[in-house]
Amino acid sequence: MVKSELSFRTSDARYVLLAICVGVGAGSIGSVFHLAIDWSLQWPQWLATHIDGALLVVAAALITMVCTVAAVFVVQKIAPEAGGSGVQEIEGAMEGLREVRWQRVLPVKFFAGLASIGAGLVLGREGPTIHIGASVAEGVAERAKASDLQRRGLLAAGAAAGLACAFNAPLAAVLFVIEETRKQFPYTFNTYMGVIAAAIMSTVMTEVIGGVAPDLALSVPQIPLALLAHFVLLGAFLGALGVLLNRAILTMVDAAHRWQIRIPYVYPAIVGLVVGATVILQPWAVTGGETVIKEVVAAHPGIAVMLLLGVARFVTMVASYSTGVPGGIFAPILALAASFGLAFGEIAAAITPGLDIPPLAFAICAMGGLFTSSVRAPVVGMVLILELTGAYDVTLALMITCLTANLVAQWLGGKPIYEQLLDRTLALAGITRKEPAKEPTGLA
Repeated sequence: MVKSELSFRTSDARYVLLAICVGVGAGSIGSVFHLAIDWSLQWPQWLATHIDGALLVVAAALITMVCTVAAVFVVQKIAPEAGGSGVQEIEGAMEGLREVRWQRVLPVKFFAGLASIGAGLVLGREGPTIHIGASVAEGVAERAKASDLQRRGLLAAGAAAGLACAFNAPLAAVLFVIEETRKQFPYTFNTYMGVIAAAIMSTVMTEVIGGVAPDLALSVPQIPLALLAHFVLLGAFLGALGVLLNRAILTMVDAAHRWQIRIPYVYPAIVGLVVGATVILQPWAVTGGETVIKEVVAAHPGIAVMLLLGVARFVTMVASYSTGVPGGIFAPILALAASFGLAFGEIAAAITPGLDIPPLAFAICAMGGLFTSSVRAPVVGMVLILELTGAYDVTLALMITCLTANLVAQWLGGKPIYEQLLDRTLALAGITRKEPAKEPTGLA
């Protein structure tokens, strides 16, 4: 009996040690990836010191076009599954429907992701880091000769480690696995502890390499109770916007796929040209968006500019993602939401001048609300924004926004973006997905 118990504890310790290795690997590679992107995004300033005027715009357009087409070419020829976010690929792998070819995916995700995101496309670094984390996990599981259940658990741990690294948000990363992959995650004591261990170690590596402050630190006063009704309206708007955003992404991904079959690389070339020119002409409308949020918040450009910026980022985000290059949607969603949130706050302040309305609070809550309505993971949305910004004084308003956004998205028939992307991927591969048991939709 004692020997059996000792063997069980040894197995527990070995699995957690594997998860720790996954976290260290994902956090280290992901942090280097982020630093490389930050460095590469300086190219427009460097270019502007050598040329200017129309020549600068043309040169920037050509640079982004070349990077975009090159990234698509590498993905198509080496690892087609490395295109896009990668979250859907991990979910498919955890269901046993997709293969994680980690030796191909990891370098393609890193270098093609660096080329596309660094070129200025409206994509987030979190998608590649999540997929990189899962690739590290697959490599560790392969070397350790892990069982199928252990491998699936390590894939989830790698995904959590990647998200923790992307935003320096370990708690949101753990909750992401629990909430987003609840249908695929093999829940056992070991796998659950492994996700936590991987997220912790990934965050440790991220903080060692990149610092300890929240990635998007924002300060805002506590929201008076009299203003909370405004966040219900904000959430309702974001619920509808999230459904529209998901449909636009799926529509354009399908359209770009048809273009790629008929006239290869023309669509990504066009998107690259437009985005590259926009990098010079209106830089707020492109790139992943973390820096844009800080600059817009500091500038207070006004309602009209915020609304136009929101529309512009909606279009550039959908176009960038649909090219098929590696890149995520989390950061672009946050920047898009912040634009509309600031505009909403400014409008509310103009309509009710007697109330002390902080527009920044609406921007912060909008980030959580749009994330929730698109990804359909409200708890992750709340915790991610709080960890990312450190704005804990808006917790109640944020919860109201996310709740309302999720309800409205559900009532409008919206589905989680990654579930839709996975369904599309499986359909293209000719894989029949076993329908999971339906979740209860009402009271028993």
